[in-house]
Amino acid sequence: MKSRITWLHDQTYVAEMEGGQSIVVGTATDTSPKPGPSAMELALMAAGSCSSWDVVEILKKGRQNIEDVICDLDADRRDEAPKVFTRIHLTFTVRGRGLDEKRVARAVELSVEKYCSVLEMLKSTATITHGYEIVETG
Repeated sequence: MKSRITWLHDQTYVAEMEGGQSIVVGTATDTSPKPGPSAMELALMAAGSCSSWDVVEILKKGRQNIEDVICDLDADRRDEAPKVFTRIHLTFTVRGRGLDEKRVARAVELSVEKYCSVLEMLKSTATITHGYEIVETG
């Protein structure tokens, strides 16, 4: 896996993957608005994306009739540099028909505690907790 980060101006960068996908990254300054997510916001989004992917795959393999999975994250960071995450809470909302609560709980637990690579890296500085809500749509 390769990536290239190119400084554009002020606190604005373009992050590009070797396949050509890119995203604008940065923070607001006195002279420019916020151009995109910051690096730490991207890390938090990566954690939610990675864990959501796991939850969806586990539930699909378990033949659960999922229609939607949403992961809301809430995090705190240290005040002093490096301003690492100290707490991350993930709340999954799983929508579908006839969902087995034990399977949903297990999918979330497996993702957060075992499979999500991003969360595994963040565990060295952050306390990571999780919860879920099931919304029956049938």
